[in-house]
Amino acid sequence: MSAEVFANLSELSRLPWFEMQHDRLIVSDRSLGPVIDMHSHIALAYLLPMRVDLYRATLYTEHYLPPCCPIDFEVYQNKNLTPAALRALKRDLTLGSISRGGMRATHTVPNLVREMDELGIVHSVLLPIDLPYISKNAAHALAAARREPKLLSFGSVHPIVDRVGIRVDEQAHAGARGIKVHPAVQLIAPDHPKALALYRLCGARNLPILWHCGPVGIELRSGRRRSQVALYEKPIAEHPRTKFVLGHSGALQMERALDLACRYPNVWLELSGQSLTNVRTILDRADPDRVVYGSDWPFYHQALGIAKVLLATQGREELRSKVLFRNAARLLGLST
Repeated sequence: MSAEVFANLSELSRLPWFEMQHDRLIVSDRSLGPVIDMHSHIALAYLLPMRVDLYRATLYTEHYLPPCCPIDFEVYQNKNLTPAALRALKRDLTLGSISRGGMRATHTVPNLVREMDELGIVHSVLLPIDLPYISKNAAHALAAARREPKLLSFGSVHPIVDRVGIRVDEQAHAGARGIKVHPAVQLIAPDHPKALALYRLCGARNLPILWHCGPVGIELRSGRRRSQVALYEKPIAEHPRTKFVLGHSGALQMERALDLACRYPNVWLELSGQSLTNVRTILDRADPDRVVYGSDWPFYHQALGIAKVLLATQGREELRSKVLFRNAARLLGLST
């Protein structure tokens, strides 16, 4: 089997930094140092109040990419989903978002923290996604971060709601380290005039924007249209005081996102989902001080993104430390 293809998640133990322990994949080489995951989620809820117990531990986490699936590091990560797994993912994120069961019941704070501890991750950044008036995901994520010190959280303010500035200030006061914007889910283009006003407010408050950036191939057509990387340049260019983190590094349009990062000093790249080849390309061409690791948990096990960074930085320990920890710590205002 190719060095970049694994029969299942446990096969990552073939790599020198991991091993299996009691049926769980862990980092065995703790000399790698601390890790910050800039892209994670706990269960989201829409329409009805949150019905998942976010503080309940379960024996296993049901990642949307099941641990039994073969994993090819040379494709965009969601290409590893089988048709059955993709159907389960879509069902869980739509109809499942109003239930207390399903896979979302395992996307809880203690399950995330357990995985972090097994992999040497000292902080995970929660990225809530709110729709106007029918969700309170930011409130749940910010409360989780106040309760669990290993978690940090961004806020989420939909650009079309009333009193945007007041809502941003309220979330910042509650501990938000930045604001998450997801054009495909929130159904608002990144260059919409009301979105531009949100970015201007965040820049004035030194709150970075972490965007979902780029099409991923499994979203609705309406979301795909709003996620084209070309739509992100106008807000980047017009708001030089605002830091923009391109989640997924542009996804299936990585080269366009990399071009933005090379031309604009207020652009950062977050690596979740990218292939190993693309991670290597980004680390060779982007500013090494503006690239961060992310996992997109619970879509994927946090080890997948770590393994790609470790493979791409062999012999470049200084760069490895920046990508896995120091850059994110600086962006978040933490001690390095």
